[in-house]
Amino acid sequence: MQNEIPAEGVLPELEVARPTAAMSVVSTLFFIWGFATVLNDILIPHLQNVFSLNNFQAMLVQFAFFTSYFVFAVPWGKAVDRIGYRNTMVSGLVVSAIGCLMFIPAAIVLSYGFFLAALVVLACGITALQVAANPYVTALGSARTASSRLNLAQAFNSLGTAVAPKIGAVMIFTAAATVPLASLHGDALRAAQLQQASSVRLPYTILAVILLLLAALIRFGLPAPRHMDTEQIRSSDTKHGFSILKNKRVLLATIGIFVYVGGEVAIGSFLVKYLNLPEILNVSEKVAGGLVSIYWTCAMVGRFIGAGVLQKLSPEKLLAICAAVAGALVLVSTTTHGMLAAATILAVGLFNSIMFPSIFAIGVEGMGKRTSDASSVMIMAIVGGALIPAAQGHVADLIGIHRALVIPLACYAYILFFGIWGMRQKAS
Repeated sequence: MQNEIPAEGVLPELEVARPTAAMSVVSTLFFIWGFATVLNDILIPHLQNVFSLNNFQAMLVQFAFFTSYFVFAVPWGKAVDRIGYRNTMVSGLVVSAIGCLMFIPAAIVLSYGFFLAALVVLACGITALQVAANPYVTALGSARTASSRLNLAQAFNSLGTAVAPKIGAVMIFTAAATVPLASLHGDALRAAQLQQASSVRLPYTILAVILLLLAALIRFGLPAPRHMDTEQIRSSDTKHGFSILKNKRVLLATIGIFVYVGGEVAIGSFLVKYLNLPEILNVSEKVAGGLVSIYWTCAMVGRFIGAGVLQKLSPEKLLAICAAVAGALVLVSTTTHGMLAAATILAVGLFNSIMFPSIFAIGVEGMGKRTSDASSVMIMAIVGGALIPAAQGHVADLIGIHRALVIPLACYAYILFFGIWGMRQKAS
């Protein structure tokens, strides 16, 4: 293995016995955390109905989930240094399984706060997967194709996000009672709330079992690196990891991850309620939940396409193009009604597809020994998925869900700027 820092600045290439097998196994992690994350899009309107929440309160689901990235990214980054990639992934899967099982008592005691606590634990484990798996994939081959390889792994993440809304809508909305809770009072109201809340127990129990099975697969099926230069991989400044933000490239990429995740999650979180609006499609929540799959399926298709396109087109240029188109689609949706508004907002998923892997690859370029620091702060920036949807929820309570799309529109404007900045840096 080469000891010199690659020109592209990603982790030194890992030596594993079966790199293709390693890529296949790790791709299952991308699938499962995509599934668990997007299941929130179904959970939000469901809990909003059960607990009679306004839009801002409902967005506390995403706030609890994505705040975990900010809180736990650095500790998990240090865990990678101490116990390695494979053990960090296994630990994350077990923690996430515990979070899923916490949904059972949360439904029994009928506590929104308990549900939020369960989401924090679930997301804590997923943070470990993000911190360990993303740089692991970039190091499983040539540095020149790191962006393409990460984009391919993210395509499996998108497969999970594509199927989650459909499965979640069937399992959660179908099992829930259809009696309007607003018409009930006292014991009848609580009984109906308990019945509706209980519909989340089965899907999250199944998810917990799958997570534990994956933990066993990773522990015993993931090829361990034959050799790792820990000085190359370990953070060069663990006590002051935030100093990496003095690097303009990392700072701008971190902001890019923040607004990308925030914008994508904000759109996905409101899609059920958005498509349910009389001026959009006026469909039931179950039907709208199924349609949310289109948004995430577009992202999946885009990532498979993007894996090939990024072999020939720079991530900076493709990022700028996709941000411009995504912004235009959001603008059309927020200024129109009916099928056009619905189709354009769902199509945004296609152009979201390459944003995370492209921003991540641009951000770690040239970081060398400090790749671990750069990776950790960028993963922390996923907290945008907590703050931006909450902001959109507040705006939606003031001016309506339709007009509140101005929030993700602003996010895509920044990503366009970052892509153009990256193109200019590469040209110079």
